[in-house]
Amino acid sequence: MLITALAPAIWGTTYLVTTELLPPGRPLLAAVVRALPAGLALIAITRRLPQGIWWWRALLLGALNIGAFNALLFIAAYRLPGGVAATIGALQPLLVAGLAAGLLGERLSARTVLAGAAGVAGVSLLVLRADARLDGLGVAAAFGGAVVMATGVVLSKRWTPPAPLLATTGWQLAAGGLLLVPVAFLVEGPPPATLTAANLAGYGYLTVIGAAVAYALWFRGIRVLSPTDVTFLGLLSPLVATTLGWLALGQELTAAQALGGLIALAALVAAQSRRTRDPRAPRRAAA
Repeated sequence: MLITALAPAIWGTTYLVTTELLPPGRPLLAAVVRALPAGLALIAITRRLPQGIWWWRALLLGALNIGAFNALLFIAAYRLPGGVAATIGALQPLLVAGLAAGLLGERLSARTVLAGAAGVAGVSLLVLRADARLDGLGVAAAFGGAVVMATGVVLSKRWTPPAPLLATTGWQLAAGGLLLVPVAFLVEGPPPATLTAANLAGYGYLTVIGAAVAYALWFRGIRVLSPTDVTFLGLLSPLVATTLGWLALGQELTAAQALGGLIALAALVAAQSRRTRDPRAPRRAAA
């Protein structure tokens, strides 16, 4: 559980890296650079390609977990304040719990639903602002991003990979990155002609740590834990991002934000502890 939690914690550093090191206004380029080189490197290291039905499964999972998710996240980020997008994204544990009940036969308990609702409330207090504006397309994109990611997580659990973890992680990253290439080119144009040392350092961090390491930990967690437990760990991302903004960038941290962070953390703990208290929980999911 703690090892898997490193993945959303790492993703929580993306905001700091993006604002301080990357060229402005190129989020899709960042998504491509993060996913595609990492995926190709993992495939080269493991020297394993998909076989049979895993060609289309890897493409679908890569589209859901990487490509479509990042594209929808980009639309939401441009049309909504970050707090609104993060709050809608916090619905993902509830979506995963519902899908896991339907596709995997997991029990959907009242504890899970209450923890999910508390997580949304906590994240909204943590990142949502009173003057936040709503945009229909942006809201739809943010919700769509949560849906495709939730679907990808549940399908990743349902389909047992036939290859080592690093190989299947590489397949998804490469597939998602390839799908993002034409989108990034059409929306943002060609990459910048020159990049600074800071830009290169930022892209390197996103590729190695933010993608290759973080996604390997994330998909490992999906293999050995319940997908609902894994997605509740995603509440760590806004917590880490807000904390880093306060510590490194001097951003204001209000009492309401601190309360929201505590509520989100309590929801995460409550969601995980339910497994140890439920004797009907599958032994594998509690591992």
